[in-house]
Amino acid sequence: MTTPATRQLPCAEGEFRQQFSSTRRGARLARHLALHQLNSWGLPYGSSAFEAAETVVAELAANAGTHGSVSGRDFELRLALSRTTLRIEVSDTRTERRPPGPGDLAPVGPLAESGRGLLLVEAVADRWAVLDRFPVGKTVRAELDLPAGLYGGRA
Repeated sequence: MTTPATRQLPCAEGEFRQQFSSTRRGARLARHLALHQLNSWGLPYGSSAFEAAETVVAELAANAGTHGSVSGRDFELRLALSRTTLRIEVSDTRTERRPPGPGDLAPVGPLAESGRGLLLVEAVADRWAVLDRFPVGKTVRAELDLPAGLYGGRA
């Protein structure tokens, strides 16, 4: 079995951007690389901001790898760090399966096997939205406000 290919895209300082195969394996790799990037920026493991980012990346990447999957097309993860905010964006090329936005999520029954991912994002993110992606697809963006002086990275 082979590992899905990824392609590193050009990044500005304080930004991480990479494409991943639209598979569960691609979603898992996106999570691992995102956590490594956050650590390299100085966001401390175990901090509430790190754990919130871990939850958001895991859920959005999993959604892109399953619900947003289009054969032969990748999804993209983008992290952008400023002194006060971490922005997490996951984009895929599936237009017809647009998730509900903030405040429009339906409650999930206790025995349901899916449907909790965006509820988790809504619970931990300070802001989030579902945006159109041009020329095709959608982007789910979540932002986490960072406490002053939390990380020792660049901005």
